Amino acid sequence: MQGDRKSLQNIFDPTPQEKLCTDSPGKRLKVIITDLPRDKVTLAEIRDLLGQDGLLLLTAFLTLIFLIPVSIPGVSTVFGVAILLIGVSRLLNRGLWLPKRILERPLPAEKLRAGLNRGVIWFHRLECISRPHRFKWMSCNGYVDAINNCALILGAGLLMAPFGLIPFSNTLPALAILFLAIGLLQRDGVCILLGHLVNLATIVYFMLLIIGGGATIHEILQRI
Repeated sequence: MQGDRKSLQNIFDPTPQEKLCTDSPGKRLKVIITDLPRDKVTLAEIRDLLGQDGLLLLTAFLTLIFLIPVSIPGVSTVFGVAILLIGVSRLLNRGLWLPKRILERPLPAEKLRAGLNRGVIWFHRLECISRPHRFKWMSCNGYVDAINNCALILGAGLLMAPFGLIPFSNTLPALAILFLAIGLLQRDGVCILLGHLVNLATIVYFMLLIIGGGATIHEILQRI
């Protein structure tokens, strides 16, 4: 009888991946926090726990540090590479690849859990502007999904551009990635569209920086 009860409980209790199928990104993040080991956790365990949609959740979380006018130098490269690999893995429909020694490196679960708990606050704020299933055709599979994943990769490349000390140079691409990640998670075409538009705005902004910087250098050289 005891065994039958356990069997029935296993049938009706959701698995970690099934629990991640909630509509709210904030709820998904809480599920991830709950399922983390108490002591140490490896990147391989985190990757397996998050799954493909979870990688989008991680992508959104990695952008939060850049939502200020000037970001910390060097961080954009590290986080940008991680987001780039996530975008490539989604584009190729494969698991996230990282070197074995990085995948098996133990991380303090409590510190990670504390950071994720702080991120929950931001996700709840983002949920106020996101609505599931708006313009659903922009979150479909096929070539539309490929375009969205390429936009995610583009945003990561722009995030790694060597303009870290210039105001908004990290904020704009991070915002684009954030909109894309939340839009894909929520199947919200409006957020996805905003992500594409902010990517475009970032490219224009960088072009203006390059043109303006080139003109300034030319003028200085002429005066010399």
